[in-house]
Amino acid sequence: MRRGPSVFNLASVILGLAFLYAPIVILVAYSFNASRLVTVWGGFSTRWYAALFRDEQMLASVWVTLRVGVISATLATVLGILAAAALVRGGGFRGRTVLAGGVYATLVMPEVILGLSLLLLFVAAGLPRGFWTVTLSHATLTLAYTTVVIQARLATFDISLEEAAQDLGCPPWKAFALVTLPVIAPAVAAAWMLAFTLSLDDLVIASFTSGPGATTLPMRLYSQVRLGVDPKINAVSTLLIGLVATGVIAVYLVQQRKRT
Repeated sequence: MRRGPSVFNLASVILGLAFLYAPIVILVAYSFNASRLVTVWGGFSTRWYAALFRDEQMLASVWVTLRVGVISATLATVLGILAAAALVRGGGFRGRTVLAGGVYATLVMPEVILGLSLLLLFVAAGLPRGFWTVTLSHATLTLAYTTVVIQARLATFDISLEEAAQDLGCPPWKAFALVTLPVIAPAVAAAWMLAFTLSLDDLVIASFTSGPGATTLPMRLYSQVRLGVDPKINAVSTLLIGLVATGVIAVYLVQQRKRT
């Protein structure tokens, strides 16, 4: 006879979920607070969402953040596919250790060091700090994560499928594009989502490499929180949570549909 979960296990799960998601629920609830005081409930209202869409500086920061996230995640995913293919398919070529160490260095390197290093690089190269320096920096930050995710899937891919396509006259690059990529597409999508989320969340590296007209949303929120919590921060945070949650659910549904 199977026994149900014990009281201790059930309480542990409830406390764990509450610890993870209670702050998010409170933030979403207070984004509909009519009071200007973020800790005092003044009734249900959408006034802060209306105020948010009238704040041109905040909207500009959101637009910059989304563009940086999409471009940097796409660039990191493409480079991650190439790096993963080189590490999995390249065998013991000369420089493999250097390539792997360079790609994975950002996983263990503090963001302060990485941001300062990128800043010195851009200054030495004479590149003006702005939108593209932030984009390249975020691509550098997320490259290791995309490579790890795609490499794990590519290592378990049945290479005989790609070899069969080559035996039928398909060039190696075309066999990889038409046979391998569709099979590992869920891993590629997961890598892109991870890179996009990390880009949305970054504050340290963007602070080092941004310039005029390239203020990201985390930088804007941090500068406003230092002067006091504005209720519009709850509104924009709720919208971001909804955006990320929608993307995750959409990817999950697509994967489930392909499986069925």
